[in-house]
Amino acid sequence: MTDAYAVQGIPVADLADRFGTPLYIYDADVLAESYTALRRRLHPAVDVFYSAKANPNVSVCAVMRSLGAGLEVSSLAELATARWAGARPSDVIFLGPGKSEEELRACLEYGIAAVVCESLDELAALDRLSPPGTRALLRVNPAFSTKGARLSMGGKPRQFGIDHELLLQSGPSLRALRNVRVVGIHAYMGTRILDADGVVQNTAGILAAARELSAELGFPLETVDIGGGLGIAYFENEKDLDLDQLTKGVNAVVADFTAEHPDCRVIMELGRYLAGRCGLYVVRARYVKCSKGEWFVVTDGGMNHHMAAVGVGSFVKRNFPIRSIDHHDALADRRYTVTGPLCTPDDVLGRRVALPEIRPGDLIGVERSGAYGPTSSPVLFLSHGYPAEVLVSGATAHLVRHRDTVEDLLGRQVLIDQPVPAAGGQETSTANSSTVRRETRQ
Repeated sequence: MTDAYAVQGIPVADLADRFGTPLYIYDADVLAESYTALRRRLHPAVDVFYSAKANPNVSVCAVMRSLGAGLEVSSLAELATARWAGARPSDVIFLGPGKSEEELRACLEYGIAAVVCESLDELAALDRLSPPGTRALLRVNPAFSTKGARLSMGGKPRQFGIDHELLLQSGPSLRALRNVRVVGIHAYMGTRILDADGVVQNTAGILAAARELSAELGFPLETVDIGGGLGIAYFENEKDLDLDQLTKGVNAVVADFTAEHPDCRVIMELGRYLAGRCGLYVVRARYVKCSKGEWFVVTDGGMNHHMAAVGVGSFVKRNFPIRSIDHHDALADRRYTVTGPLCTPDDVLGRRVALPEIRPGDLIGVERSGAYGPTSSPVLFLSHGYPAEVLVSGATAHLVRHRDTVEDLLGRQVLIDQPVPAAGGQETSTANSSTVRRETRQ
């Protein structure tokens, strides 16, 4: 008899039976290992911040906070999550290109480490709202381009940040500030970088930009956020970053910078790199069918929960690591296209995936699914709703998000009470205006 596919010794099949499918399972031990393996190699002047957008579940954020990570947030809900997870205000930064006045006020109320301003207009708006001494970072769109990013977010025309060249001309705007103190810069060049030399190059370029802008514009360097963008390998022919090579290069660049600016806090913000490996998306096969010579497994979950695995918008469909849960060590001698239940041909988790024979009721897992899962997916498409999420910590499974019910999905809708045109030009009336009441969970 073979060993069961398990998370911290708990068979995934047991978790699927207990919590149902589709199901996300997060392994707290893998979260901790991803953080500590980097932390023990990284220069002590660099603080690691977790980008909540990657996986904003409050229990995942709480694990990261307990390990020592700060939190980078980009919405009111993420800010509330950081507070709920126990993050200290001094370990929270807020960024995003379109912050509302409500969001800015919430940042001021909580007293976070810094608001990252992405335009001079936003900086002026923050100044009008702020008490004296409010700290802000300027998000810079650098003059150099990134190397190795799968998605570039700086060094080219973007809605993010302020062009380096424009910032050099912004002295009058900064001198006009009455309440806000600009105390450093933020830059984020791109994401899913698997080339260590690319990360080192980006870090050196950002720190050089910080030096130049500080000298030209006369603001102190108390904090510099160097972004991060570290990737993980998802696809064939990809390899995870060599941490020793990465940190050797980054640490050398940071050491030179901190020798000049010993009191400056350097932040590296990471989301996918910290959370990606910890997650498993589990679906159950409903039907197995052949269409024009190609075998399909139709499961109970797909792009509505895992848009990243589906890869909509990619030029070439590449598969995340996908395996049979029930027969994980059996010979993968079949080829199946694994789909979800949605009414669109885009709903394909994996195309021509090598698997052992799959039968209805079998479980299939999409590995490395801890980042950019349901919150980055169209969970309301066809009104299927949000999947359950489970965090396994200390060999104990914790339900950290309930699966959406029909009542959850309809509970915020309102049926209006007004005449509705009927066939033949006559009018009929709807039922009385009502809402579907949300049942209180016990």
